Amino acid sequence: MSTTDSASPAATERSLRGLLLLLAVIAGVSVANIYYNQPLLDSLRESFPRSASWVGVVPAATQLGYAAGMLLLAPLGDRFDRRLLILLQIAGLCVALVVATTAPTLAVLIGASLAIGVLSTIAQQAVPFAAELAPPSGRGQAVGTVMSGLLLGILLARTAAGLVAEYFGWRAVFGVSVVALLVLAVVILLRLPKSQPTSALPYGKLMVSMWHLIVEHPGLREASLTGAFMFAAFSIFWSVLALLLAGAPFHLGPQAAGLFGIVGAAGAMAAPLAGKFADRRGPRTIITLSIGLVAVSFVVFGLSSASIAGLVVGVIILDVGVQAAQISNQSRIYALSPDARSRVNTVYMVAYFIGGAAGSAVGAAVWPVFGWVGVSIAGVVFAGLAAWNHLRQPQRPVADA
Repeated sequence: MSTTDSASPAATERSLRGLLLLLAVIAGVSVANIYYNQPLLDSLRESFPRSASWVGVVPAATQLGYAAGMLLLAPLGDRFDRRLLILLQIAGLCVALVVATTAPTLAVLIGASLAIGVLSTIAQQAVPFAAELAPPSGRGQAVGTVMSGLLLGILLARTAAGLVAEYFGWRAVFGVSVVALLVLAVVILLRLPKSQPTSALPYGKLMVSMWHLIVEHPGLREASLTGAFMFAAFSIFWSVLALLLAGAPFHLGPQAAGLFGIVGAAGAMAAPLAGKFADRRGPRTIITLSIGLVAVSFVVFGLSSASIAGLVVGVIILDVGVQAAQISNQSRIYALSPDARSRVNTVYMVAYFIGGAAGSAVGAAVWPVFGWVGVSIAGVVFAGLAAWNHLRQPQRPVADA
């Protein structure tokens, strides 16, 4: 779609930048909801002592819900106006957050977390929307701009949740999110244009068509599996960090765990740069380098079980690596089928967040038995699997790379 019909090039560019910024905010505010619970795990363990051994299920359920929401809801962006879909999901998400705020048991919170994950897939309408708005020569940079908002939401969610929980309790975290989403809905109604559907397929055929995309595009299969392994490594660290900091020698609360998000947010600056690099040089080289950075970060983590400075260095390396790979992978897949960007994005992101849920689950299983060293080794293994999958594939033309 076009952002303007008869405006000057400069005005058109300003309009596009404004829309991309709004889409970045939408992506960040919505996706933050699936990460608010990670620095709260120690607080949840105290609130639900009879179910303390199950608190690790909360982030895993949220990420599995996100994968399910992408599979079931995100493809609708090719069929319906994305603005309407975003507004409907915000309404449902507010309801799920109210349930989480008032959850009387951990089981209810887990159920609400699953629903929060399903409905937080608003971000997966925003990113394809950016690819639709931008010209082909600037698609990588446009996706990078919106993804920088998404990545800042992922990282700063932990900071915000930690600060709110420190002073007002963990339940207030979800209540504050409801207010933020309602304000965002008003801005969307005023500023975001409607999108133009690119498919008239009924829902069933729309879903089946994703299988055909997987079969037809080996680049999509490779990017999806590489992304899944990378996000598994990312998630295993963030899902266990609060537990590490709560114990000896740190004895720090959720605020400290959340503040690590500010450190990681510095890595979000890599997103637009990675997009520019993908536009100019192709994405495969930067993905290879990114995998190496993730592996190095877990070596640093393994040597830093008693060092805040070491953890800070590792977080910066980890987030730069994961984010640069994410932008490069998405730049690749959006070139595959312009009329099916929501469905291509769905395939990729479902795999991505299944990987994230697997990372959280592995972290919950490894931490009690093998401690921080075991978590660090598992992160290196996930990076190694990403490297194996990425490098075993032959070099392809950019259109299917």
